[in-house]
Amino acid sequence: MAVSLPPLPYPENALEPHISARTLSFHYGKHHQAYVTNLNKLIEGTDLDDKPLETIIKDSANKSDKAGIFNNAAQVWNHTFYWNSLSPQGGGMPQGALADKIIKDFGSFEEFCTQFKQAGATQFGSGWAWLVLGTDGTLQVTKTSNADLPMVHNQKALLTCDVWEHAYYLDYQNRRPDYLDIFLKHLVNWEFAQKNFEER
Repeated sequence: MAVSLPPLPYPENALEPHISARTLSFHYGKHHQAYVTNLNKLIEGTDLDDKPLETIIKDSANKSDKAGIFNNAAQVWNHTFYWNSLSPQGGGMPQGALADKIIKDFGSFEEFCTQFKQAGATQFGSGWAWLVLGTDGTLQVTKTSNADLPMVHNQKALLTCDVWEHAYYLDYQNRRPDYLDIFLKHLVNWEFAQKNFEER
């Protein structure tokens, strides 16, 4: 198959008690897998079937006749990025150059957290909260709907939090703000964000 399901970077129970193994089993094993399966069906026999995932996303973005391809391809990418935005040893504050940049661009780490939680909590329906590096070189908190993602807006994604209900509902029910708070306090993988920042 052209696109495969990447392995999780940790066991399914590694994020407990903050995200349960049951949630990861459904989210990764059912939802993420379904996007991979659907994408491969959609691109089979087309000029995209041997292309890298990011190329598929960029080639199908904003094209009504390729909306299904874009939605599934972007969701494969978004979920893989999300798994790496989480860590069993996550949370706390970033270090080094990224920490300095956050303080410079947001005023304080606390202000970044406020904006990030607000973005995730106010995303109507399904979507994502992001920390991105914008085209002007500043860090920004953004949110996207459904499968939308920073790369098609010329932004560099540093980390994300999935706010689709399937990401948190089994553990938090309708308490999305609590899930976002736990994400920042206990789960966010600042080493991954720092790596993305350094590769800008």
